[in-house]
Amino acid sequence: MPGRSGGPAGRGVGDQYARAVTPEQLQDVVRTAVAAVVERGELPVDVPAEVVVERPKNPEHGDYATNVALRLAKPAGRPPREVAELLAAQLRAHAGIDRVDVAGPGFLNITLAQGALGLIAVNAVTDGPAYGRTDALAGQKLNLEFVSANPTGPVHIGGTRWAAVGDALGRLLEASGASVTREYYFNDAGAQIDRFARSLQAAAKGDPVPEDGYAGTYINDIAAQVLAAQPGLLERDDEEQERVFRTRGVELMWNEIRSSLAEFGVVFDVYFSERTLHESGALEKAIARLREEGHVYESDGAVWLRTTDFGDDKDRVLVKSDGEVTYFAADCAYYLDKRERGFDKVVIMLGADHTGYVGRYKALVAAMGHDPDTHLEILIGQLVNLVRNGEPVRMSKRAGTVVNLVDLVEAIGADAARYALARASIDQQIDLDLDLWSRKSNDNPVFYVQYAHARISSVLRNAADLGLGLGEAADVDTALLGHERESDLLRAIGEFPRVLTAAAELRAPHRVARYLEELAGTYHRFYDSCRVLPRGDEEATPLTTARLWLCAATATVLRNGLDVLGVHAPERM
Repeated sequence: MPGRSGGPAGRGVGDQYARAVTPEQLQDVVRTAVAAVVERGELPVDVPAEVVVERPKNPEHGDYATNVALRLAKPAGRPPREVAELLAAQLRAHAGIDRVDVAGPGFLNITLAQGALGLIAVNAVTDGPAYGRTDALAGQKLNLEFVSANPTGPVHIGGTRWAAVGDALGRLLEASGASVTREYYFNDAGAQIDRFARSLQAAAKGDPVPEDGYAGTYINDIAAQVLAAQPGLLERDDEEQERVFRTRGVELMWNEIRSSLAEFGVVFDVYFSERTLHESGALEKAIARLREEGHVYESDGAVWLRTTDFGDDKDRVLVKSDGEVTYFAADCAYYLDKRERGFDKVVIMLGADHTGYVGRYKALVAAMGHDPDTHLEILIGQLVNLVRNGEPVRMSKRAGTVVNLVDLVEAIGADAARYALARASIDQQIDLDLDLWSRKSNDNPVFYVQYAHARISSVLRNAADLGLGLGEAADVDTALLGHERESDLLRAIGEFPRVLTAAAELRAPHRVARYLEELAGTYHRFYDSCRVLPRGDEEATPLTTARLWLCAATATVLRNGLDVLGVHAPERM
């Protein structure tokens, strides 16, 4: 492919070309062009706060396109193409832009100067781990709660999906400038804990599993650990036995949950105990707050919250007629506690079996006098089905045939598990093929992406063996990167910051995974078409250096993207 016009414009990273190398920077250039035309009196409109700049589907239409002329035509009272021609003339004067074409009803197709596009590689390498990070969500203080599995068994496959997606989302939000606190709500109070304790007690005695109790190897293991720590426990009365099994059993189960999550790469900033709500007076405080707001009433000896005033399908009980507080009352207290800790928004990730929870939670937020649309966000995720040898892997927590986090990691590895679970939209049910995700082949998406990084690492090692390095950024001639495959790769790298921002705003980590797969494919096509290192007695040229920068830039983006997903970027495979 012939090179573009412009010569060695890439020299000097700080030069004028650096102002137009990414979509975000080009948005500012386009907006400045609009402002200049408006200031001259040629366009009677208000300068838009934002403009849209996108990559065209057809690369023959340039590097980027904008519809700003179409948006301004009506308020200006001018034909769109006439507005487009005014803006095109202004944009053509920018040193980083090679060509601007007016297309269709008034689209502007922009082709960057060769050196300007090449500077994407230089910027990615010099920014390193910071490349892709933005301040799009700066100022937002978010509490992100996910997993929150009851301490009555290991983290099952559904909770494992939330561990992978939730941690990736936290990383994404932080990469876009938000302040994020990851929180695990530890349900260590209530009827399920009583059933858990009785199940442990039965296992220790060799008795059948109690009705509605828990079964499985893990129950026997924990019961044995409790007995080992307190050998004479079964000689005490039943009430004392159950108390010890409850206290010690929950502690052991909780340690196992935290340990398995940490080995999966998921560590929370806050582990919040439900029991503390009961012990600290937080429940009474929340009910008093709701009463002050005028939404609490008493009926049939129970205390109710009038959630139907806020769209719920029925009112909810806060305190039962026997004086026992409900789980919903704890939810009210927990939400209030989070808001009083200074969080602007409470984000909660739940499984599909909690869909009915959304309406009542929004109602409790409104009853507190807050705006559910501003201060609350509930994400609902669909189920995960495991498949092996074409057959579904069955699981039942109560029957003791749980497929849990540890099982999945043992089957396919932590990297593959995290990538597979984060790769699909949360509103999509996953059929996770254990055979596919354990393969070391390119049909395994995580292997495909990781292999691209390892391949680049090998190229850079081989270059070092030949005495070749990147050198100084100011010396690389980015204008030499004129091959079609090089341009494709540069544009893909330039999209990374926008991919991260969109994924964060849409709560969609899967967009990062899909982008990385596209980037890996784009790199492989580049590598197959463009020789990077000299062969035999050939001498290295400035093009060699420019292509090494392009390789290093791709590796930077692959590393940064995989890091957002909590997946390693290996240098050898």
